[in-house]
Amino acid sequence: MVFIALGLLFITLVIGVPVPFAFMVSTTFLMVVGGYSPSFLLPYGFSKMTTVVLLAIPLFITAGGIMERGNIGDKLVDLVDVFVGKIKGGLGCVAVVSCAVFGSITGSSCATLSCIGSIMFPRLKKAGYPRGHSAALMANAAVLGILIPPSSLMILYAWVGGQSVLACFLSSVIPGIILTILMSIVNMFLLRNNPDLLLDEPREFAETLKLFKVRGKRAIPALIMPIIVLGGIYGGVMTPTEAAAVSVVYAIPVGFFIYRGLTWKKFVEALTESSTTTGVIMIMLFCVMILSRLYIMEDLPGMLMTFLQSISPNRYVILFMLNIFMVIMGMLMDDVSATLLSTPILLPIVVQLGFSPIHFAAILGVNLGMGNITPPAAPLLYLGGSLNNAPINEMMKTTGALLLFAWLPVLLITTYIPQLSLFLPRLLLGVH
Repeated sequence: MVFIALGLLFITLVIGVPVPFAFMVSTTFLMVVGGYSPSFLLPYGFSKMTTVVLLAIPLFITAGGIMERGNIGDKLVDLVDVFVGKIKGGLGCVAVVSCAVFGSITGSSCATLSCIGSIMFPRLKKAGYPRGHSAALMANAAVLGILIPPSSLMILYAWVGGQSVLACFLSSVIPGIILTILMSIVNMFLLRNNPDLLLDEPREFAETLKLFKVRGKRAIPALIMPIIVLGGIYGGVMTPTEAAAVSVVYAIPVGFFIYRGLTWKKFVEALTESSTTTGVIMIMLFCVMILSRLYIMEDLPGMLMTFLQSISPNRYVILFMLNIFMVIMGMLMDDVSATLLSTPILLPIVVQLGFSPIHFAAILGVNLGMGNITPPAAPLLYLGGSLNNAPINEMMKTTGALLLFAWLPVLLITTYIPQLSLFLPRLLLGVH
């Protein structure tokens, strides 16, 4: 019965049913067929929703919307461009690093792609970058918003799995930095022989330093934002929810009065869009909490564990199979939905295998991020293509290279070298 419910979920997702309704179908089937009382399940769903931690998600979404419309992202891009704009493929590296920096503020891959993409796509086109390469690079780099904290995905994982939010944040930092470096290298390698790229005129060191000072001064208000957010969280001054609220309060006057990109019309648009997104997420959270409870009551994790052990008793082989499952989940649905569904099903299996839940947080983040840009589904890949008017076939070469030489190596070392993701949580929090 539980596998039929799981099958219904995948079928409805594949045929294009909106994710919240797909969860509702599976939940309703299990409730009716299994004879579970709504009077027990509905209060459980509401009780799981009443947590302050979840407030961080709509607040970070709102901060990202305000930054996108307030020209805050432009100043970050201009600053990064000072050092690599005159290197062949350097502007692509600017795009990757800018996504990492912006993602460290908003924690959202879609917000990162929408904001940094709107800034970088015209610049990349002007510099002679192939539109397919630009779209694929930006779509891949936007996923860094999942891995560079604060991350909405890690907040959800910690909430569902009962883990420390800060420890989950720290677990994905090193994989995110390595991924940023590898994406930049792959980008430059792919463009090494492209004769159409236009480079900035060579500058003397003194001129570069002067330009850095000018752009750095302009970027100070934008740079203060991640310092406040990350410094507040890691310094123990603020919780992630409080830091999210501070980022919204800080972004409003910066967008209105310093960079003057934010108008009342744009501000209302940002609030409306954030409210709509939050409403969808909250409905989905409620349905997933009930569905995950039903899965646990039906012992789906135990059934999956038995099935996987029948294939191989080796825990590393089982972890490899779980990786494949998570990549497929990332291909079929957005990262939020995939996290909410994967965590209650897979976390008990991972713990039973003897792996750390904090280590698994980083594995989950890399897997779902990779799934979001892996064809044929690849939701972020299609979003990047639509933003840059690039057909998917023109994006495949760059996407394939990034998957093979950036994503896959990071996934393997994150999965099979636990020290990579556990180093910072152990160093700063004493997590074992």
